Amino acid sequence: MFVALYPPPAEVSALSRALPPDARLTRAAKWHVTLVFLGPAPPAPVAPVAQILNGLTALPSPFSLRLAGAGQFGNVTWAGVGGDLDALGELRSQIREALTAGGFPSDDRPYQPHVTVSYRADHRVRAALSNYSGADWPVREFALVNSHDGEYETLQAWPLAT
Repeated sequence: MFVALYPPPAEVSALSRALPPDARLTRAAKWHVTLVFLGPAPPAPVAPVAQILNGLTALPSPFSLRLAGAGQFGNVTWAGVGGDLDALGELRSQIREALTAGGFPSDDRPYQPHVTVSYRADHRVRAALSNYSGADWPVREFALVNSHDGEYETLQAWPLAT
């Protein structure tokens, strides 16, 4: 399970068009920005995690992000995230702290917001993304997502404060 933001379809399409057409990419429908990774979880923890997320009261107002630049973790190639990174960090911190206090800790690695586009180190993909800068898109909600057999299922979504 993980908590994530999904770029809107128009930005996913624009990013897809910027990449080499014959590159081995992850499916665009799976492209997301992970806020907190919870790891494997049987169905039982979904209700307590959702209850914790339902209890968040000081969420930031909607803010803007954009897909921009590139990076790599080992063989994983990703599109970077720009825009209001302070608001993104605030949202992530609130979610992470609430889940940790509720018994669902996440790892302590430094946070690098990104969208994984390929699990193969392809210099063409990274080169295509190196100067990429998509349009700003509004972040209005975040979602709890379950991954099972390579498929993602949004379990619940929460709006940001308005």
